Amino acid sequence: MARSFARKKAVLKVQPRVLVICEDTKSCKIYLEDAARHFRSNAEIEIAHCGNTDPLGIVTKAVERRHAFDHVYCAIDRDKHETFDDAVRLAAEYQVAVTIIASYPCYEFWLCLHFDYSRKPYTVQGNLSAGDCMVKDLCKIPDMAGYSKGGAKEVFEKLLPKLPDARRYAKRVMDAAIAEENMNPSTRLHDLIAIFEKLGTPQVAKL
Repeated sequence: MARSFARKKAVLKVQPRVLVICEDTKSCKIYLEDAARHFRSNAEIEIAHCGNTDPLGIVTKAVERRHAFDHVYCAIDRDKHETFDDAVRLAAEYQVAVTIIASYPCYEFWLCLHFDYSRKPYTVQGNLSAGDCMVKDLCKIPDMAGYSKGGAKEVFEKLLPKLPDARRYAKRVMDAAIAEENMNPSTRLHDLIAIFEKLGTPQVAKL
C-alpha cells in the first residue's frame, strides 16, 4: 500500500473557558475587556463584576462559579480592604481553579508602570487611602492628567504603545517585591495580559 505523504491539517486545541472577576464596573473592567479584545482571545472570556467590591466576596463568587470554567482569575486591589488576606487564603484552597491577580495598592499602579519603573510604597495619608494616593500620583503624569475611575475609557488603546514597557517593569517590580518580602507596590496584571496573549494564539493539539 502506497504511503500518503499528504500534509495533515493541524488540529487546534479547544480553547479553555476563562472567567475574570474584577472589583469595579468601570476602570479595571473596561481596561481588561479592551485587552482581551486586542489579543483576539479565542477563549470565552467573561470580565464580570459580581456586585461586591469586597475581595473575599469576589473570591467566594469565583469559587462558586469555578466548575463552569477551566480557570477563574480575580483581579483585586489590596488598598484598605479588610478581607484581602481572607480572600488570599480562600483562593489558595482552590489554587488549581482560582488565581488572584493582586495589585498593591490598586490597579492604577499598573497604569503608572507604563511610564516608568517604581517601587515607591503607598500608605494612608490623612483622609486619602493608599489607593487614593496612587491615583493622585498617576494624575501627575502629563498623559494621564484628568484620569478618574469613573471616566477611564480607552485607556488600554491610549497606553498600548507603552505596554511592552509596563510588562517589563511589572516583572522587575514583582521580582523585587518578592525578594524584599514587601509587595507594596506591585501588581500581577502583567500575568493576566500574558494569559490573554496566550489564549489569543492558536494552540496545535498533539496527535
